[in-house]
Amino acid sequence: MAIKEFKTESKRLLDMMANSIYTNTDIFLRELISNASDALDKRHILSLTDDQIPANEPKIRIDIDKKDRVITISDNGVGMDREELEDNLGTIARSGSFEFKKDLSEKDEADIIGQFGVGFYSAFMVADKVEVISRKVKEEKASKWVSDMNGYEISSAEKDDYGTTITLHIKKNTKEKKYDKYLESSQIQDLVKKYSDFIRYPIEMKVETYDYKDGKSEKVVKDQVVNSMQPIWKKNKKDIKAEDYDNYYMQEYYDFNKPLKVIHYKVEGNTSYTALLFIPGQRPFNYYTNDYKLGLKLYSRGVFIKDEAKEIVSDYFRFIRGVVDSDDLSLNISREILQQDHQMGVLKRSIDKKIKSTLQSMLEKEREDYEKFFDNFGSQLKYGCYDNFGANKDVLIDLLMFKSSREDKYVTLKEYVENMKEGQSEIYYAAGESIDKIKQLPQMEKILDKGYEVLYFTDSVDEFLTSIIMEYDGKKFQSILKGDLDLDSEEEKKELEKKNEENKDLISKIKEALKDKVSDVRLSSRLKTYPVCLVSDDQLSIEMEKILKQMNQEGVKANKILEINPDHELFAALKKMSENGEDISEYAGLLYDQASLMAGLELEDPAGYALKVSELMLKAIK
Repeated sequence: MAIKEFKTESKRLLDMMANSIYTNTDIFLRELISNASDALDKRHILSLTDDQIPANEPKIRIDIDKKDRVITISDNGVGMDREELEDNLGTIARSGSFEFKKDLSEKDEADIIGQFGVGFYSAFMVADKVEVISRKVKEEKASKWVSDMNGYEISSAEKDDYGTTITLHIKKNTKEKKYDKYLESSQIQDLVKKYSDFIRYPIEMKVETYDYKDGKSEKVVKDQVVNSMQPIWKKNKKDIKAEDYDNYYMQEYYDFNKPLKVIHYKVEGNTSYTALLFIPGQRPFNYYTNDYKLGLKLYSRGVFIKDEAKEIVSDYFRFIRGVVDSDDLSLNISREILQQDHQMGVLKRSIDKKIKSTLQSMLEKEREDYEKFFDNFGSQLKYGCYDNFGANKDVLIDLLMFKSSREDKYVTLKEYVENMKEGQSEIYYAAGESIDKIKQLPQMEKILDKGYEVLYFTDSVDEFLTSIIMEYDGKKFQSILKGDLDLDSEEEKKELEKKNEENKDLISKIKEALKDKVSDVRLSSRLKTYPVCLVSDDQLSIEMEKILKQMNQEGVKANKILEINPDHELFAALKKMSENGEDISEYAGLLYDQASLMAGLELEDPAGYALKVSELMLKAIK
């Protein structure tokens, strides 16, 4: 029979199908197995209403002939007659599955995977010749379709059973690609496991195993089902034990720790899907590196579509691991690119909503577990609030926690506001490298004495976060390290104003001595034990300055103010020296250096500071 031209505009389209649309040659097997699964689905559905279609044991078989460089994929599904071979394989982008699905009533539940008709042509990525022999159910004759991509021919053929057999003549190796690997049994098993493990029908092939007899091992080749058929997430939850979830998670993600939380649920609606999600029990060691794999695994009707599917979960939930399997995804012709942004958006919003509700429930009902989670991934939620100019702050803000001066335990912002003192109008916080260092800050003494709770900000993002959140429940955030901290009564304010006025000459001398280091010097009522402290009076705090400096932004500096304790004996001594006409500039420098050290800042001249302290010690000894 004469070779026929493909019913397309040009051969260039077929070249594109085989060489351009698919970016990964491995997926040819996924496409052909999915087509075989479709054929088995069709036969099963038709048999329900047609007594002339005999029942069978549905299966897919793969055979490898390494010597002749041939791979064969067979199924005992519905099969195709001559006309269907012509229509479905001779016309690119026509799909028998699509036409079949259109003919079904809405009540028929047929999970037909292939709907675009070009997956079959992925075979030409690895084969230079493809043969298809098919016999349709209820038909006596079989037909054969053969193509080398230049055209195709159809002829009569013999086939004992209903179904389809596809034979691929594998290409020879090139400098760029090694096709021999597809003739290795182990490679084909790996591809089945990766892409088609959850196809609902058994996939059989010959597998090399070892039998042990009389203490000796003997290599045996035997038929074996190489796919598991039913994934754990498709099973009924009541049939799954906790250790089943744990084992699946630890094996799938190479984690020695059990997951902290398992989220297994099913959604039915415009976009139906099943999800099995995990919150890790420990933060992965590479979580903040480029090596960490983001996103979820995405399946469509049990067929693996994509790893690291970042499109279906927000970045602030990037710690989530697991799988999503949807029956309703509209895929493009290669199944590699998800086709409808709207559909993916619906899926993403649904998954995000479930993750948030799970975390909220943990916070309310499983506080200990939630605090473990927050230790591992709380920073991610904070960055989620801060990112994109706070677009997601309302979603995440009630999930945030901070350690506080109230027993050094975690509190939420809601809990902080509920515990506020009567008349308190602001949420107080202090930023520092660690809780221990924050506790040692001179500014902490008075505010704790007055009974106010202070949030400990130890993450680099914490203070930046307040510039985005601004307030919670009408209460603004206030750093105790900022200049304007209104804790005094009117009487105390007047007393402090009086002391500043009485000592304005001394304050002016100190300010002059430190004019290149601070913007102002003033007496303070916030100090008790300590003689001095540094505060800032603008948006950029001293702690922010340190963080930005670590990020190599050297030119950014906080506007520093030196506050002095007027009731400290060191101030009295300094005042006496000034009244006696002594130069106090060096002492002013020492006070600034002391305040800098307590604020965690690096000294500009640590050696000079050490010499000055030594001189003072010698004077005291003499």
